[in-house]
Amino acid sequence: MKEKNRYVRLSGGLALLVTICIAVFFAGCRKKGGEEMETGELPEISGKKVVMLIASKNFRDEELFEPRKIIMDAGGEVVVASSSLKTAKGMMGATFKPEVLLKDVKAEDFDAVVFVGGGGASEYWNDKTALSLAKTAAANGKLVCAICIAPTTLANAGLLDGKRATVWKSEVKTIEKKGATYTGADVEIDGKFITGNGPASAAKFGRAIVRALAR
Repeated sequence: MKEKNRYVRLSGGLALLVTICIAVFFAGCRKKGGEEMETGELPEISGKKVVMLIASKNFRDEELFEPRKIIMDAGGEVVVASSSLKTAKGMMGATFKPEVLLKDVKAEDFDAVVFVGGGGASEYWNDKTALSLAKTAAANGKLVCAICIAPTTLANAGLLDGKRATVWKSEVKTIEKKGATYTGADVEIDGKFITGNGPASAAKFGRAIVRALAR
């Protein structure tokens, strides 16, 4: 009888161990699959042109350099614009010399317009030229993107009214007042509009832009 009980306990323990192993295996598969969705091979976007608008000072480094590299690695052409052609310094210390002035950017020359965030991006929130660029790009069916606090520029241009969007936490109420539905996602896509919530989502933001341009 004791032997039988010991056998039952061993069988039960073995079954539990097998169940745990199976659960861990499938959890790992799900995690791997999710990572592949996030970092998998991107489509080729040769011939696509993107303009990235940075602040004249205090742009957020990752939000420029990570999406820019991802877009260029996929074959896209990237032009960086700003309100000044002087070398701009990022919040984390990196520098970049803009290639074209904001006032000279024509939305029709590009497939996507990207507003980079960082503390300095507030200079474009109510800038007539920046707002006009965003509106013209949208009117022409271009991809219009913004990350960190930069979605406020899109909201002030009236482009996020009725749209799902994300933004840096300090600007949630601002975009909601302009009619946006804040989702809290790292990156949100609603039609031709892509928004990101900050530097930690810069790479994901860049990949979303590439995939949207490939459609």
